[in-house]
Amino acid sequence: MALAALAGVLISGYMLLYKLGIITVLACGTGSCEIVQASPWAVFLGIPVPLLGVAGYGLILVTALIGIQPGRTADRRIALILLAAAAFAFGFSGWLSWLEAVRIHAWCRWCLGSAATATVLFLLALPEIAVLRGGRMVSQR
Repeated sequence: MALAALAGVLISGYMLLYKLGIITVLACGTGSCEIVQASPWAVFLGIPVPLLGVAGYGLILVTALIGIQPGRTADRRIALILLAAAAFAFGFSGWLSWLEAVRIHAWCRWCLGSAATATVLFLLALPEIAVLRGGRMVSQR
């Protein structure tokens, strides 16, 4: 989970640098990244979506790193944070992908990469349910 979250931080960080104007052109290939980033949905509740990504993936990264420390693999609080954050990231990414398809009519490869990362994180977080139920698990953190 930590490695996938790190990938999410890097993808979101790259997109945030573009959103802030530090990078003037996104390396997107045949995608429509600039169109997606200029859309009204690139900001949520006044916050740039890539900043939300950096924060969310960062939370998962730090929590996963804490969770692999000796004596922490069965910590229910860590399991709950990882499962909740990954589920939220998966749902939010799904909603953003739906917006790209239905409202924006453009696809951003970086956004799709972030959505794939959120999906991987959610799948890796599912075994955390065993910790929440008091069972043992092989850590995916």
